[in-house]
Amino acid sequence: MASVNSVVNFEGFYGPATATLDWCEANYQFSFYVAELVNTFSNLYSIALAVYGVLNIIRQSLPPVYTIGFIGFATVGLGSFAFHATLLFHWQLADELPMVYVASIGCWVLYDRTPGFRFNTPRALISLFMTMALDALFTWSYIINRNPVYHQVVFGTIASAIGVRIAYLLNWSEERFRIPDGKKAEIGSVFGTGAGLFVFGFLIWNLDNVFCDPLTAWKMAVGWPLAFLFEGHAWWHIFTV
Repeated sequence: MASVNSVVNFEGFYGPATATLDWCEANYQFSFYVAELVNTFSNLYSIALAVYGVLNIIRQSLPPVYTIGFIGFATVGLGSFAFHATLLFHWQLADELPMVYVASIGCWVLYDRTPGFRFNTPRALISLFMTMALDALFTWSYIINRNPVYHQVVFGTIASAIGVRIAYLLNWSEERFRIPDGKKAEIGSVFGTGAGLFVFGFLIWNLDNVFCDPLTAWKMAVGWPLAFLFEGHAWWHIFTV
């Protein structure tokens, strides 16, 4: 898991860290009020994209389900902002739980086949109930079992299910015949690029965990602000949007 940094690690405005994770970025190095500066403010990128997405949905009069998705996406960014700023467990939950909720909503939307996304069929309502029940079960179990690997496995499983579902819809489902070839190629390209960037961001995140000590030495050698580029978890925030 993430290494505990060893450069600057004193208590800041919020007191001792209660989160189950502490990333490689030095704590309270630049501000008494922000535990991890780059990991915190890198979330502004995802929040801005979520706002941009909502504005586009309103402008194009798209179904409300898309607005819900982007609001959830912004919620993840805000929760992550608070988590990295404070390193408190309740704000860690505000980051990690919405990740699972938003992913599960995306999975639910992809498994519904109602034209126009009306979600008024028995299939859609039953799947919605099951999704909400599983989210509630996960929330209860994660609060009891505070193992971050558990959260990551659940989130990764849902994200993988989304990828499999998109691939199925584009290549093997009956719905693929309703999508023009040009549009299908465009969707496939966007999905492939997004999936590749997601995996790349996950790789950088884990390299940041494994090689924290040499990365910390490099940061000190090159100095700041250039050293900000070596904050691997912040790149995860960027590449997963």
